[in-house]
Amino acid sequence: MTRAALLVLADGRFPAGGHAHSGGAEPAVRAGRVTDSASLADFCRGRLHTAGLVAAALAAAAAAGVDPLALDEAADARTPVPALRSTARKLGRQLMRAARAAWPSPALDALAAARPRGAHQPVVLGLAARSAGLTPLDAAHAAAYESVSGPATAAVRLLSLDPFDATAVLARLAADLDRVAAAATEAADRIPAEGCDALPAASAPLLDITAEAHAAWPVRLFAS
Repeated sequence: MTRAALLVLADGRFPAGGHAHSGGAEPAVRAGRVTDSASLADFCRGRLHTAGLVAAALAAAAAAGVDPLALDEAADARTPVPALRSTARKLGRQLMRAARAAWPSPALDALAAARPRGAHQPVVLGLAARSAGLTPLDAAHAAAYESVSGPATAAVRLLSLDPFDATAVLARLAADLDRVAAAATEAADRIPAEGCDALPAASAPLLDITAEAHAAWPVRLFAS
């Protein structure tokens, strides 16, 4: 294992398509729920402990060697909104292209063949981490960080927020990120005994509602 691979996988410049998505920040800004760094921090914390926890657990499980097709079905069950399922698969397809170029593996090839329209992004992320020689905890950290770094970066463009303030929001979430990654990995560890029901199913109804509304906007800055 080389821990440097984690830096590559979590780098915002890794060509996985995340830059085109706001993680729900765009509709939150329009609705007036995110207006500054303080409200951005609240938004990111809520997203981390719901959608971020679920994504981190899926990624950890895939990195641990759990059947990715079973995990993809579990991800579908935990993503009730069509707009978010579509987004997750588009991002998964883009990440798959980048991961196969960076860390070619039969496991990635098999998932790409089984899900030509894209598997859920956290599942692909975990499998990419496994192909790169990373641990389930590494994969959980990457997924958890991604769940908040996207909205924070989007807020800089949406609000003309000072980039230093957005970065400070992420830095102050470090302890929460560690806790979420640890909880996600612990859930993934229980899958051999309990099945995929061991994975968390934390809900963020407002993110679901606004994602479906956002998908119908005729003009928007971000794809989601």
